[in-house]
Amino acid sequence: MTRLGADLRSEGRLAPFSGATGWLNSSPLTTDELRGKVVLVDFWTYTCINWLRTLGYVRAWCEKYAGLGLVVVGVHTPEFPFERDVDNVRQAVKDMRVEYPVALDSDYAIWEAFSNRYWPAVYIADADGRIRHHHFGEGGYEDCERIIQRLLEEAGGERIPDDLVSVADDGFEAQADWPNLESPETYLGYGQAERFASPGGAERNEPRTYVAPDELRLNQWALAGEWTVESGACVLSQPEGRIAFRFHARDVNLVMGPPARGTSVPFTVLVDGEPPSAAHGLDVNEQGHGMLSEQRLHQLIREGGSIRDRTFEITFLAPGVEAYAFTFG
Repeated sequence: MTRLGADLRSEGRLAPFSGATGWLNSSPLTTDELRGKVVLVDFWTYTCINWLRTLGYVRAWCEKYAGLGLVVVGVHTPEFPFERDVDNVRQAVKDMRVEYPVALDSDYAIWEAFSNRYWPAVYIADADGRIRHHHFGEGGYEDCERIIQRLLEEAGGERIPDDLVSVADDGFEAQADWPNLESPETYLGYGQAERFASPGGAERNEPRTYVAPDELRLNQWALAGEWTVESGACVLSQPEGRIAFRFHARDVNLVMGPPARGTSVPFTVLVDGEPPSAAHGLDVNEQGHGMLSEQRLHQLIREGGSIRDRTFEITFLAPGVEAYAFTFG
């Protein structure tokens, strides 16, 4: 297959990485050091399901083209407070097999230098340090790889492969079931919350006992038990707190964490009042039991059969849990 033939005009210079608060997998990199290399900059944050579904491609491009002149630089710009914790990012890098250099962008300095506004976002620069292509969000994989190939050839590379990578479609990296995805990303803190259905609404920053209605409309959610609704999260004040969500999707994911590092909170998951059985996600078993011990994205449901409107419930058996956002796939 031939390379992309369109004129790839310069979109400006590759911005510096000097604002990084630290680096993983590498000593600090500069744009001067990278001159002569084709550079792919990938903005990410480790709880972002949209980025996770692109990771297989970025990892595969790095493995395929690193020896041919490509340098991949991941820029980790945190969305949630716990993503500023270097130990959390380091663990995510290990668990997710991110082996290329990662600039920690906890102060958003690199984000602003690129005028970036998205997770994920890819910028591809040529050997002269000019950005020649960008892509925001998921998809665009063939175009990105063809552009990598073309820029490597422009830089004088020889025997650049013209085939495309194939990636494993499993775990968090499985592509979304787009035709059946009818539930949107939903934040739980009052700063961005929508479609909250517990009677009386949310009491901001104060503990309150909530009740979940008997029925929820599609994409409504509710709390039950004593919770404190903060700007960015719902925090459980007493044991046996529950979150219910009426969803239509193959996957149900929840960004959440225990009250402190080194602590664990058991939880149970039900779908339409029953254990998930074969529809359980990576972080629960067939009986719906799970243990919350890390601040990260958790996959709770992966439906294998027909997709329809269903009610998801998660109950935490100890207080202190912080629940941030649902995502679906």
